[in-house]
Amino acid sequence: MSTPIVSVEHVRKRFAATQAVDDLSLEIARGEMFGLIGPDGAGKTTTIRLICGLLRPDAGTIRVLGHDPVAQHARVTEHVGYLSQRFSLYGDLSIDENIAFFAELHGVRDYASRRNRLLDMTQLTPFRDRLADRLSGGMKQKLALACTLVHEPQVILLDEPTTGVDPVSRREFWKLLSEFLAQGITIVMATPYLDEAERCSRVALLSSGTLLVSDTPAALRQGLAGVMVEVIATPQAVAMGVLEGLDGVADVEGFGERMHVRVVAPDLAACLSSMTAALAGRGVTVASVREVPASLEDVFIHKVQPV
Repeated sequence: MSTPIVSVEHVRKRFAATQAVDDLSLEIARGEMFGLIGPDGAGKTTTIRLICGLLRPDAGTIRVLGHDPVAQHARVTEHVGYLSQRFSLYGDLSIDENIAFFAELHGVRDYASRRNRLLDMTQLTPFRDRLADRLSGGMKQKLALACTLVHEPQVILLDEPTTGVDPVSRREFWKLLSEFLAQGITIVMATPYLDEAERCSRVALLSSGTLLVSDTPAALRQGLAGVMVEVIATPQAVAMGVLEGLDGVADVEGFGERMHVRVVAPDLAACLSSMTAALAGRGVTVASVREVPASLEDVFIHKVQPV
């Protein structure tokens, strides 16, 4: 990879007894969409705030566009946009006034044409006089994104931008991100949603402040040993107990009514046959057994399991 636009090397950050980030190293290339993936408490928000320069690392180094985001904070904020987890705009200002405020905050003077383009892209033009407090959740996020982009940053940092947003607004938000990515903007996004991680060019899977693995979604799926088999059977608890005890079965995880069974046996057909027979022998009703592609969720669950 060429010189990274964001570099994180052996960074640690602790809050009292909680090790929020533990020896984290990442490199993010210019123009890519990079996902920080993990559940609550994984260290995603802390990592985003460290990259922004809003937090000082206890150890390690961070560089954004070659600058230290704490010591050279003003230099970094010229070229970085940050969309926080919570809606942080001004509810008593209109859409137009919010964008104008953030433009002037960043020293952008001739922002009218830029604001109009952003309003068109986010489909907020008809509502430009509406107060921010009167917007829906999806519209608030689009306004926050417009305010983040008004100073034309090279990098945007998004902290769980679609949490609590309805599915239609979520899809529209992703369409916007694709357009900005096409303009050469680097996007770093924290999200707990593994389906969103599939849209990223590369991802880092985090758990309890530790980096589990980082690669492209395709490479992570392909690197998972064995074959993934989806089983639908009742009663599920009995079925899981049977499957977990079979030779050639590495692990079993429940996903609603479905179970994902990772099979590492050399003879898949023989393993599936013995699987079906074992379930029937315990009185389990099998509705479906089929091979399915591994998902990032399968990869994450495998990585967080104790060795």
